[in-house]
Amino acid sequence: MSVSYRQPGVVLTDRHFTVPLDHDDPSGETIELYAREVVAGDKAQWDLPWLVYLQGGPGFGANRFIGKQAWLGRALKEYRVLLLDQRGTGNSTPASRQTLPLRGGPREQADYLAHFRADSIVRDCETIRPAVTGGAPWTVLGQSFGGFCTVHYLSTAPEGLSTALITGGLPSLDAHADDVYRAAYPRIERKVAAHYRRYPQDVERARQIAEYLLRYEPVLNGGYRLTVEAFQSLGILLGGGEGSHRLHYLLEHAFVRTPQGPALSDAFQEDVRSVLSYAGHPLYALVHEACYGQGDRPTAWSAERVRAEFPQFDAAKALTGDGPVLFTGESVHPWTFDCDPALRPLRATADLLAERDDWAPLYDPVRLAANEVPVAAAVYHDDMYVDTEHALRTARGIRGLRTWVTDEFEHDGVRAGGPRVLDRLIALARDEI
Repeated sequence: MSVSYRQPGVVLTDRHFTVPLDHDDPSGETIELYAREVVAGDKAQWDLPWLVYLQGGPGFGANRFIGKQAWLGRALKEYRVLLLDQRGTGNSTPASRQTLPLRGGPREQADYLAHFRADSIVRDCETIRPAVTGGAPWTVLGQSFGGFCTVHYLSTAPEGLSTALITGGLPSLDAHADDVYRAAYPRIERKVAAHYRRYPQDVERARQIAEYLLRYEPVLNGGYRLTVEAFQSLGILLGGGEGSHRLHYLLEHAFVRTPQGPALSDAFQEDVRSVLSYAGHPLYALVHEACYGQGDRPTAWSAERVRAEFPQFDAAKALTGDGPVLFTGESVHPWTFDCDPALRPLRATADLLAERDDWAPLYDPVRLAANEVPVAAAVYHDDMYVDTEHALRTARGIRGLRTWVTDEFEHDGVRAGGPRVLDRLIALARDEI
């Protein structure tokens, strides 16, 4: 049953759908999807075209906006918006350490999670679209991983789309996860160098924290094991527009004096836990590398293997000299599951996904080269999360795609830039600029 309610300036409706777990077996097991319909209050009775939003991640539910926040205000000027919780996220049959044991052991869990990639998400969209739009094509707005889903949409079901808008989410069409991370580590190193130029005092602070962690390896509230590698992964903040400042403010209150000597402050530990914990989005860690899987080559903990090719990221070695401790980010490692109590019971499941060698192709270069759907993409210059060179190569492979390459925003530009970013993409897709 659909329930409607109001927030300032908008009418919201909860929508629920039933879809196959495996779309190749439509008569088999089903899962439930949740989406929130949003329409401007003064247009609630209008017959408007639809825009479906695909969140970044993987593993995050759709934004929980209040009123017309961020890009939503621009979209509501002409669209009825569907904020979809992709399968396994939010209220859409969530996948976590609490729910996955219902599937059985690690093997059964891994087989289940193999159905939680872009291909299944797009087929979910096509399954629910007739019920939402009456069969009419809709506009898709894909942020980050949502952009990966959008490119898969263009590859497999372009008839369902009237327009495709992508923000920070043009994937490589053929790169293995190893190629993705070989491109990522130098990019991350540049972001760290820029952070240290802005906040040179953080070089010594990070070294002091790393030395402390190598000696004591504290366990935070809730059971999170703060290893030096986990501390380095705070670099995930550096991919956002305000991330460098957030990291600086986090580091500046790391230590307090106690009767036993200097110790990590409770405030620092709590801030670190809130950034590093996957309790709210465990699917991100579980299927992050699987989202790059295509063909018979396993991902095999790619980020961890490739990291060994960049010894400058070894904190212990950095501390033997006077070099900076480098942060990392946008990567999941085996030790991520050992550190985080929200992931620890799922380590064997993650290992099985890393070994999997039967991934279906995600993109169709031939079909993309013949694309007829209007497409516009924001490409953020030196985006920490998505390689710009990979993105532009893909853009050239999609017929008719128009890009807006900008260094005004980081990866979260659609949030930070809000209406302006979406307005620019809509105009590009319509060939108005």
